[in-house]
Amino acid sequence: MRRHVFISGKVQGVYFRVYTRDEAARLGLTGWVRNRRDGRVEAVFEGEESAVEEILAWCRKGPPASRVDKVEVVEEPYTGEYKDFTIAPTV
Repeated sequence: MRRHVFISGKVQGVYFRVYTRDEAARLGLTGWVRNRRDGRVEAVFEGEESAVEEILAWCRKGPPASRVDKVEVVEEPYTGEYKDFTIAPTV
């Protein structure tokens, strides 16, 4: 399964990307996470359905210093193009 997400709120400057990378790796997911210049965090998660659902639930809470206001989830076809989960450059 693959999900492309956009997370809004107090999600930059609170290690959201690092926590997301660590949680995704723990769940065996592949993909990436990055900051956007508009203040959101964007991520693509690929993996088993249960693991993707778990990371989406985690994204709705975020790390301790964050405040998540909104999580937009876009369903996309699984591609298997990623080998691991990384932090990507800001766009």
